[in-house]
Amino acid sequence: MRPLASVFRSVKNCRRNRTSAADHHGKSTPESRHHSRNGGGGARLKRGRKAGDWEVYLIVSSRLPKTYVGVTTDFSRRLKQHNGILKGGAKACSGGRPWSLACIIRGFKDRSEACEFESRWKIASRKMPRKKKELCAANPVLEHRQTALDHVRRWFDWSSLQIEWKANSS
Repeated sequence: MRPLASVFRSVKNCRRNRTSAADHHGKSTPESRHHSRNGGGGARLKRGRKAGDWEVYLIVSSRLPKTYVGVTTDFSRRLKQHNGILKGGAKACSGGRPWSLACIIRGFKDRSEACEFESRWKIASRKMPRKKKELCAANPVLEHRQTALDHVRRWFDWSSLQIEWKANSS
């Protein structure tokens, strides 16, 4: 008979009050191996990543009037994923290939701050009204995202962030 956790991944084994024979013989349990591997808990950065490695990026489609905002620690790998060269790109990006970098923002202290920034940028973009086509610049989608980025400045300390625009919005 197989344990429920092996059949249904959503069921977790509760071993708080039970002790197994392996505990008495000095063998490690999966929980103790996980605990020691992670250094006793706490967040740990993967493969030597530093806190400032998190980036928020804006990519623009070469075929469609679309943009995409995302978070990563390795932008070149992520762009290859969005363009279908490597596995793992966002499903929302599959229709707009090929993508190119429009803007990259570096200097976030951790993943949480970068994700919060990304979220606020997306929300500001959705809430802002779009300009009429005859009043827009050469690339209205980039101009819209740039205006939304200016609105996000209220919520963040910009002193440590570096914004680099690769494509002109006008």
